[in-house]
Amino acid sequence: MSKFFAGGLSDSDLSSSDEEDLYASSQSESDNTTSDESSDESSDAEGDVGGVDDESDSESDKPRGQYMRNQFLKGQGSSDSDSDSDDSDDDRKVVKSAKTKLFDEIDGAAKAVDSAVKQGDWISAVASFDKMVKSGERASRQYEAVPTSLVRTLVELESAVAARGGKKLSPSQSKAQNTIRQRLKRAQRDFESRVELYRQDPDNYKPSLTSARDTPQGTREGTPATATATEESAEGSVFKTLMSIVEMRGKKNTDRSEQVSVLENLLTTCTTAYQKISVLLMLIPIRFDLTSSGSIMPLATWQAIDADIRALFEVLEANADEYMVIESATEPEDLEMGPEPDVNGIKRIPGSVSALIERLDDEHTRALQVIDPHTTEYIDRLRDETKLYDLFLRAQAHTERNLARLNTPLAESESLCRLLVRRVDHIYYKPTSAIVTNEVEAWARVPKDLDSKITPRITSAPADEKEYTITVVNQMCSVLYKQANTTFRARAMLAVIYHYALNDYYYKARDLLLMSHLQSSISSAEPLVQVLFNRALVQVGLCAFRVGLIPEAMQSLHEICSSSRLKELLGQGPVKHGGAVAQQDRQQLLPFHMHINVELIECVYLTSSMLIEVPYLASLRNSADLKKKIISKPFRRMLDYQSRQVFSGPSENTRDHIIQAAKALQSGDWKSASELLGSIKIWNLLADSEKIKNMLRSKLQVEGLRTYLLTYGTSYGSLALSFLEIMFQLPIAQIRSLVTKMIANDEITAALDDSDNYVVFRAADLTKLQVLSQALAERAVSLAERNERLAGDGHGPEQTKKVSNRKPVRA
Repeated sequence: MSKFFAGGLSDSDLSSSDEEDLYASSQSESDNTTSDESSDESSDAEGDVGGVDDESDSESDKPRGQYMRNQFLKGQGSSDSDSDSDDSDDDRKVVKSAKTKLFDEIDGAAKAVDSAVKQGDWISAVASFDKMVKSGERASRQYEAVPTSLVRTLVELESAVAARGGKKLSPSQSKAQNTIRQRLKRAQRDFESRVELYRQDPDNYKPSLTSARDTPQGTREGTPATATATEESAEGSVFKTLMSIVEMRGKKNTDRSEQVSVLENLLTTCTTAYQKISVLLMLIPIRFDLTSSGSIMPLATWQAIDADIRALFEVLEANADEYMVIESATEPEDLEMGPEPDVNGIKRIPGSVSALIERLDDEHTRALQVIDPHTTEYIDRLRDETKLYDLFLRAQAHTERNLARLNTPLAESESLCRLLVRRVDHIYYKPTSAIVTNEVEAWARVPKDLDSKITPRITSAPADEKEYTITVVNQMCSVLYKQANTTFRARAMLAVIYHYALNDYYYKARDLLLMSHLQSSISSAEPLVQVLFNRALVQVGLCAFRVGLIPEAMQSLHEICSSSRLKELLGQGPVKHGGAVAQQDRQQLLPFHMHINVELIECVYLTSSMLIEVPYLASLRNSADLKKKIISKPFRRMLDYQSRQVFSGPSENTRDHIIQAAKALQSGDWKSASELLGSIKIWNLLADSEKIKNMLRSKLQVEGLRTYLLTYGTSYGSLALSFLEIMFQLPIAQIRSLVTKMIANDEITAALDDSDNYVVFRAADLTKLQVLSQALAERAVSLAERNERLAGDGHGPEQTKKVSNRKPVRA
C-alpha cells in the first residue's frame, strides 16, 4: 500500500518498521539538504543547520498522514522549514523585464570599465565604455532613466583619466586613452543634468552600482525626489523625448513599435496644444514607418493613423487663432520654445497635413489592390473610403481658411491642389446618386464652423443631381487649370471629360478632348495620366454608343480594342515582363471597383463594328480589294473564321452572339439579328438597358435595309417601297430617305419613282476588264504617293548622290 494512502489510516494500521523507515528516510533527506546548504553558505549559516534539524525533528510530532501529504505536495526532500523554502525559491527561474535586463547590462559594462581602468587596459575600457554609453542612451530614451552606476562611472572616469595622464603608455594604449577622453566629454554633455546632480550631492548615489530600478516608486531613477518632480513638471521633457526620437529615425535596429508606445504615453502627458501638435506630427509618420514598403498596412495601424489625424484636426481647430500647420513654415531654432508668432499672433508650425492624408490614401489603395475583390474583406475595406473623403473635405476647408488668413490665392497653394486632385479622383467615376449621398454625409461630419469657397457646404440632396455633380467637378478642376504643374491640369481635364461622358454629354466630352490637345503629348506623360486618358477615351466611346452614335463609338474604341493589351492600357491588368509582374507596375493598377467592364467594352465595339462593317462588305462584294479594305480587323477576322466553319453550334458567349447576328444581317434577316443581340446579358450593366436594346433594334432595321439593297438590288428590276416597309417595319418616309441617300452616294445604281413609290434598278455591273483597270489605277496612285513620301523624307536621287560622294570620317 502506498504511504500516501496509508497516511489516512489510524496509528495502529502502520507497523513500527514502516514508521522507523519513514522517519529514517525523512531525517536523512533533511540532513542531506542541510549539508548541501552548509557547503554553499558561509560560516554564519552553520547555525541555521541546527535550526533546520530541530525543525525537521519537530515534524515527528505532527500526524503521520498530514506529514506525508506535505511531503507529497512539496516534493521529495522538502519540508516546512524556512531554509528549505529559501532553497526552493533559489531554484526557481527568475523572469526579468526588458528594463531590468537593460539596466543590468549597463551595470555590467560600468564594472568592466572600472576594472579595465584599474588594470590600465585602456583598449578594453574603450569597448566597455561605448557599450555602457549606448545602453545608457537607450535607457534614457525609452525609460527616461539611467542606472546610478553609469553616472558614477562618468564622474570617476574623468578623474582617473586626469590622474593617469602623465604616465608613459604604449602607442595603442595612449590612443585608446585619448579616445576615452574625447568620448567622455560627449557623454557628459548628454547626461549633463544627472552628472551635475551627482557632483552636487554624491551621498545620494553612495550605494555603489545601485541601479535606477531600486529607487522608490514615484521618483525618477538616479535622481533625488525633489529634482525628479521638477523635471517631470517641466515641459522640456516632452521635447527632449521628441528630439531623441528624431535622432533615432532612419537608423538601423530601431524599434519603431517601442517609439510608438513612447509617443502614445507622451501624448497623454501633454498639457499644451503645441505639445500635442508636435507629438502628433511625430507619431503619425512613425506609424507609417511600421509598415515596410513591400507589404500592406494592417487595418489596426490604418485606423490608428486615421484617429491620430482627426485628433490633430481637433487640436488645430480648437486653437485656430494660435497655431497653424503649414508647409512653408521654417523650423524653429528651439523646439521647446516653438516658432515665433507672426503679425496676426499665429505661430506657424512646419508640417503637411495634406501629405499625411495622401499617404493614408495610398495605403488604402495598396490594400485594395492586394485584397481579393470577390471577398467580404474587400467590401469592408472599401467602406473606409468614406472616412478618407471626410478627411480630404475637412483638410480642404481647413487649408482654405489658412490661405485666407495668409492672403494667398487658392490656385497658388500646391497642398490645396493636391487635395483637390485626390478628391476628384474619388468621385469622377462614380454615378450621380453616389456622389450626392457621399457629399451630404461628408459635410455632415465636418465641423459647422468650416466651409469651402470652391465647393460650398451642402445639407440635402439638390433637385437636379446630375447638374450638381458636374458643377462640383468643374469647380474643383477650375482651380487645377491655373496650376503650373502640367500633370494636375491634365488629370483635371481628363476627369471632367470622363464625368461628362459618364452622364451622356457626348459632344461636351468630345469637344473638351479635342481642345485639350492631349493626344499629341500623352505618350510622354506619366503612366497614371496615360491610364486616365485611355479610360476617358473608352468612356467617350461608350457614351457615343449609348446616345446612338455608332460610327463615333467605333472610332473612339477602335485603337484600344484592337490592341491585345486592353487591360494593361486601362490599368486593370499588370504589365508582364518575361512572365513576372513588376512591383512598380502592380502599384499603378486601379482598384477593382474603379474598373470598366472589359466584356462590355468588347461587346460595344464588336456591335458597332457589325453595324458598319456588314453594309460595307455588301458594297464590296464584286471588288477586287474586298480583303484589303478593312474597317475593323478584329471583327473581320472573327467573321472570316466563322465563315470557314463547316458546322457552327449555338452561341455560347458574347462574341458568338454578335457574329451570328452579323451572319443573319448579311442575309437581311434583321429580326434574328435583333433577337441574338437582345439576348446578350451584358446590356443589363447599363443604366437604361431597354433603351439601348430599342436603339439597337432601330439601327438593325436601317442597316438591314441597306445591306439588303446592296446585296440583292441587282436581282430586281424594280422594288416597291411598301414591300420594304413590311419587311423591315420602317415608315415609307424613312425608307425613301435612305434610298435617296444611297443613290446620291453612288452606293446603288437605281432611280426612285415617286409617283408609284418604286425603286427602279439599273444593270450597271462592271466587266472583269473594268474591275482590273480600277485596281491597276488605285495601285498606281498608291505607288506615286509612296514615292512622294520617300522623296520628302530625304531618300530621293539627289540625296542618295550626296550620300554616296561623302568621304568617310577617320577615327
